[in-house]
Amino acid sequence: MDRAPALPPSRRRHLWAGTLVSALALSLTGVGAGQASAADVNNVKNAGFESGLTGWTCSANSGTTVSSPVHGGTAALKAAPGGQDNAKCTQTVAVKPNSTYTLSAWVQGGYAYLGVTGTGTTDVSTWTPDSATWKQLSTTFTTGSSTTSVTLYTHGWYGQAAYYADDLSVYGPDGGGGGDPAPTVPGAPAGLSVSGTTSSSVSLSWNGVTGAASYNVYRDGTKVTSVSGTSATVSGLAASTSYSFQVTAVNAAGESPKSTPVTVTTTSSGGGGGTGLPKHAVTGYWQNFNNGATVQRLSDVQAAYDIIAVAFADATTTPGAVSFTLDSAGLGGYTVDQFKADIRAKQAAGKKVVISVGGERGTVAVNDATSATNFANSVYSLMQTYGFDGVDIDLENGLNATYMTQALRALSAKAGPSLILTMAPQTIDMQSTSNAYFRTALNVKDILTVVNMQYYNSGSMLGCDGKVYSQGSVDFLTALACIQLEGGLAPSQVGLGLPASTRAAGSGYVSPTVVNNALDCLTKATNCGTFKPSRTYPDLRGAMTWSTNWDAAAGNAWSGAVGVHVHGLP
Repeated sequence: MDRAPALPPSRRRHLWAGTLVSALALSLTGVGAGQASAADVNNVKNAGFESGLTGWTCSANSGTTVSSPVHGGTAALKAAPGGQDNAKCTQTVAVKPNSTYTLSAWVQGGYAYLGVTGTGTTDVSTWTPDSATWKQLSTTFTTGSSTTSVTLYTHGWYGQAAYYADDLSVYGPDGGGGGDPAPTVPGAPAGLSVSGTTSSSVSLSWNGVTGAASYNVYRDGTKVTSVSGTSATVSGLAASTSYSFQVTAVNAAGESPKSTPVTVTTTSSGGGGGTGLPKHAVTGYWQNFNNGATVQRLSDVQAAYDIIAVAFADATTTPGAVSFTLDSAGLGGYTVDQFKADIRAKQAAGKKVVISVGGERGTVAVNDATSATNFANSVYSLMQTYGFDGVDIDLENGLNATYMTQALRALSAKAGPSLILTMAPQTIDMQSTSNAYFRTALNVKDILTVVNMQYYNSGSMLGCDGKVYSQGSVDFLTALACIQLEGGLAPSQVGLGLPASTRAAGSGYVSPTVVNNALDCLTKATNCGTFKPSRTYPDLRGAMTWSTNWDAAAGNAWSGAVGVHVHGLP
């Protein structure tokens, strides 16, 4: 997308936000660490806070015990950061030298950190952003040749909500300092249910089991995945097919019996990704900078827009990772709290708000497994921090189909079936199914919401009939859309992307009447130019514009005409 005619103002970076992104990338090395052997013990005393804070010390009197929520037993720790205090709670744990231990805890609420110091080798930590349900943190560490104790700690983050912690463990050789009893085989999970279904995936959730360290998910009797939390999404399924799922609980003592099975049938094929949108939707990009268009707060975005793409997330120094900083100064003092509240208000009105990655000058590169993981984790972190419904891929400087597919699959597994996934490729990117962008769209078709190709800044291009069409005509829009419609995307996953005014793009602006004629041609075979599609596509998703700000600067002429027309399609 153009940021023309002027460069956006410089973005200020908050140190704490960058620290959190870096910490997330580092913590991933510990996620999914192997469990201790059956002979090991939990060296933590009062690990479930059943005896109050006995054995624990919390900074600034920040900790207390509560009876709800709890992960296991009858109590859990609640610690509330305040002022310059991050609510750090510690315990000295006896360990053996030259030994490997698995550190884990269940957390809920605000930002939560778990770690140890004094290992004599490499101290470790892991963390998670705010979580509405219990989530397990886990990592491993090795003690030095003379280490006989370590300091176990949890803490929150400055200015964030209180966190809860329960069932902490340092499993490994007995350090001789006493601790909670060794685990017994957990019971079978209860409450297994289906929380979401697409044509190729099923999302499951279940009740936590006291003493469980992880859970195994079985499909038709075969183990398909292992997770630390109480939910999972199983993908790679066939459309319109019935499957039976069961779950077991696992800890160092062994694996529980299987849960009561649930049977679910996947939906029919034809696209997924994102629920709650109208059949025909309008997408608009919202500018997080001032380049001469009307400056808007998110609350000012015109009601015609069903999907609002916040432009843009920025690349970080971590390969593949992205961050977002609201340009408060450039937007007239717009605060982060106001921005978050406006996102919630748009969602309450039935709109979806996604974070767009890339743009004309975007430099995000996802070209290996590590950067794919970093991309998925950082985008999911932004979704949790700001409340975004998903992500828009607007990478105009190259895309690796293999690893972007991997990144989006990983993000989908984290976000679940409600993820909104949109794309805004350039015309050249969708000329052939062999192009990386087109391949990526087809690779994630089952979780893809819409591809809004940019029908501008491109010059003449080939249509699906092999003829060359000039930019700025009905034929250009319909003959190029035909390539996507006949190349494997569902009609509900195809939108027409146009600039909102002559100032919004270097070339390719067409009047709203031309856009509406192209929509009619594709959906109803009326108002066509010389190119007439071989069939109609009544489920065509709709249209997109750059940007809501340029639309406002032009008196809302685009949304006022195209928005109404899209919503009136059959």
